[in-house]
Amino acid sequence: MKLVEHNPEWKNTYEREKQRIIDKVGSKTILRIEHFGSSSIPTIKSKPYIDLMIEIPKETLFNEDLIANFTALGYSHFVVPARENIETYSTFGKGYNIDEKKEQIFHIHMCPKDNAMWKQIEFRNFLNSNLKRAKEYESLKMELASKFKNDRGSYVLGKIHFINETLDIIDKKDSIQNGSL
Repeated sequence: MKLVEHNPEWKNTYEREKQRIIDKVGSKTILRIEHFGSSSIPTIKSKPYIDLMIEIPKETLFNEDLIANFTALGYSHFVVPARENIETYSTFGKGYNIDEKKEQIFHIHMCPKDNAMWKQIEFRNFLNSNLKRAKEYESLKMELASKFKNDRGSYVLGKIHFINETLDIIDKKDSIQNGSL
């Protein structure tokens, strides 16, 4: 697992993939697509993966035709089981090759807007507006990438506390702004 300097081309790569998805699946089913994850935060190092969050209507969550459309685009589908406060949802991956051939890797997280996964967009927005917190996240990611070079699961789990802590900061800030505290 290697973190690299931000590549401004990632935004264009995201935009092209977003358009491919909308062209194949249609804007009636795809309600919103967002670029998230570290590659959407220009001030920090990232794995060179493009993470997309896709909003769909709840009734289409595990629709076989929808999954087939993504398969036709080269994606593999997985069901992410419910955990903590996150309901089950669909995820898709593309670009992984056993033969080490280099391809752009894409991860899609697809769920209705009421799924807690959408908090990741708030996390992205906060880090894009808070350089200090973004750099703290980058430092954590670099430490975890070094410690868990070949263990993606432990790398991901190692970030959960920081992400949840940041989401708490966002919630408190929102409460203060809305006069709830």
